[in-house]
Amino acid sequence: MPRTRNPHPAEFREQIIALAKAGHSVESLAREFEPYVAMIHGWVKQAEIDGGLCDDGLTSAERDELRRLRKENRRLRTERDILSKAAAWFAANDVKSFRSSNS
Repeated sequence: MPRTRNPHPAEFREQIIALAKAGHSVESLAREFEPYVAMIHGWVKQAEIDGGLCDDGLTSAERDELRRLRKENRRLRTERDILSKAAAWFAANDVKSFRSSNS
């Protein structure tokens, strides 16, 4: 399933994170600006990880790399499966043509 575009631009998230760090409660920010409380908590947590203040998760760069590598793995597995099936098909056809030419 393709990822959908994030409804909150990066500038908006950065402003919410700055307000949360400035002492505003996450609940009041959620009421005022409409993102979910859990979403704001996630943004703040990710900003702490990216900023080196917290080390119990992947940074955004690591998440992007992991996403890219997983996509590449899916593509490589598909290519491997196609090549394996093609090799089996050619091998089967070579045996049939060898038998028919020897008769």
